[in-house]
Amino acid sequence: MAVLVDTPRWPAHGTLWAHLVSDTDLAELHAFAARCGLPRRSFDLDHYDVPAERHAEVVAAGAEPVDGHELIRRLRASGLRVRAADRPLRTALTLRWADLLPDRPEIGEELVARWSEPHRVYHGPGHLRAILDRLDLLAHRGEPVSDAVRLAAWFHDAVHRGETPVDEEASADLAVELLEPVVGSTPSAEVARLVRLTAAHDPAADDVAGRLLCDADLGVLGGGPEEYRTYAEQVREEYRHVPEEDFRRGRAAVLRRLIDRPRIFRTATAVSLWEDLARANLRAELDHLEMGR
Repeated sequence: MAVLVDTPRWPAHGTLWAHLVSDTDLAELHAFAARCGLPRRSFDLDHYDVPAERHAEVVAAGAEPVDGHELIRRLRASGLRVRAADRPLRTALTLRWADLLPDRPEIGEELVARWSEPHRVYHGPGHLRAILDRLDLLAHRGEPVSDAVRLAAWFHDAVHRGETPVDEEASADLAVELLEPVVGSTPSAEVARLVRLTAAHDPAADDVAGRLLCDADLGVLGGGPEEYRTYAEQVREEYRHVPEEDFRRGRAAVLRRLIDRPRIFRTATAVSLWEDLARANLRAELDHLEMGR
């Protein structure tokens, strides 16, 4: 476990640049960079850019010098490597976080890293962006989407091991840990409360914020047939460790609970946008699961 720096060989702005990374976690990397006086603007999703004239300084401070191939190998092994194909989405999410808490970019970076963990398939950064987009749509249609709801969207699957409600409880605890020093105990507790609601998606009738978050989270159910098919396939891939018969049984039970509700969605806007399509999608998937038995 170490902070690594490769040889300066990347030309830009009249000098050569090296990459400074951690093969452990981003918190370690940020702490090391701060001790060395590297500006936060030098951070680029998974590394700091270090000018050649400061290379010896960061090595003297404790960074392990390695060649570029070794740096990439260890960064990939750590799970912190951001692939080129993922960079536009990761960058977009970082900018979305800046709209919420611009003075605390390190929290957004930690959350983006958590959402980008390699074991995730459906519950990855694309899911987070989709929920944020749905909240924007609901707000545009006149629904009262607060910052607490948006923060809860960021935290609701920040811990994801495929264990409900354990994941939601751990995500809520993380929200309190990271947000309480920034926004205070009452707002952070509200975010944690909203995160816990996503375990069952069953907010109270008068819980406006809870209804908005749960509707945005379930909005994928009301997508077009191809979008829904992709979602269902990704969910199955995420639970690939579960035997087929057990998965079908558990998944069918989830689908029936949703279908049996008087309304899948709780806000008037979400009902008008997604209710009918969601019911058709759920019934089609349930029929498929039951026919495969």
